[in-house]
Amino acid sequence: MRADCPFCYETIKQRIADRLGSVVAVKDRFPVTEGHHLIITRRHTADLFSMTDDEKQDAMELITKLRLKILDQDPAVTGFNVGINCGLSAGQTIFHAHIHLIPRRDGDVIDPRGGVRGVIPGKMVY
Repeated sequence: MRADCPFCYETIKQRIADRLGSVVAVKDRFPVTEGHHLIITRRHTADLFSMTDDEKQDAMELITKLRLKILDQDPAVTGFNVGINCGLSAGQTIFHAHIHLIPRRDGDVIDPRGGVRGVIPGKMVY
């Protein structure tokens, strides 16, 4: 635990929406869409590449569990973006491993083709 980290367990434990082994899920405080969650390692580690195999497995299982819960609660959800920013140049602003699970709905953007490719303007549509 690092006192200055907004994603360390002691800081987020009151916001936990779900948990599985070495990871927890919280709703994103600045959601891209309704139902946007973050899957966060309980252990303080920088990013996906420093996560253990167990943490990665727990994260994928929790993402799957949350996906089913979101689909059950909101029939308008028709897809998901799953994203991980690793490093400052990739847009990571909090250096504690976390994965974004972003529910998508038909018509939430004009043309969703390209999905995560949209992180670089002009590269989304191909």
